Amino acid sequence: MSGYAFSSLEELGEDYGFKKVRRALGVTAFGVNAIVFPPGFEGFRHWHDKQDELYFVHRGRARVEIGDEVRELGEGGLLHVESTTPRLVSNASDSEDLVLLVVGGKDGYVERDGNLVDPERDLPRRQGFGS
Repeated sequence: MSGYAFSSLEELGEDYGFKKVRRALGVTAFGVNAIVFPPGFEGFRHWHDKQDELYFVHRGRARVEIGDEVRELGEGGLLHVESTTPRLVSNASDSEDLVLLVVGGKDGYVERDGNLVDPERDLPRRQGFGS
C-alpha cells in the first residue's frame, strides 16, 4: 500500500450515473462518489440511516429540493444534508451535464490533526495563507 492514489472522473467511466471514487482510490475513512446526471435528469428522493452528505457542484447546475425549499446551485455550490433528511438533487439544465462530488460520513470531525513536514519553510507561508 502506497498511502495515496490518483485518478480522474474520465478514468472512472464515461457513462452517466455513479462514479465509485472511494473504491477506485481505496478511500476507507469516508464515502465518496462522483455522480453525473444528463441534461434534465430528475434524481432520486432519498435519505440515509447514518451518513451525512456533502454535495459539491463541479460542473453544471443542480436543483435541490429539501422539504418545501427548492434551490439551485451553480458550479462551486455546496450543500450539507444530515443523514435522515430527505433530499432530491436533479440536473437543473436542459442542455448541460451535472457533475457532483458527494462525500458521506458519520461519527464526526477530527479536530486539527494536520502537521507540516517542513515547518521552518512552510509555517510562515501557511500562516499567511488564510484559515
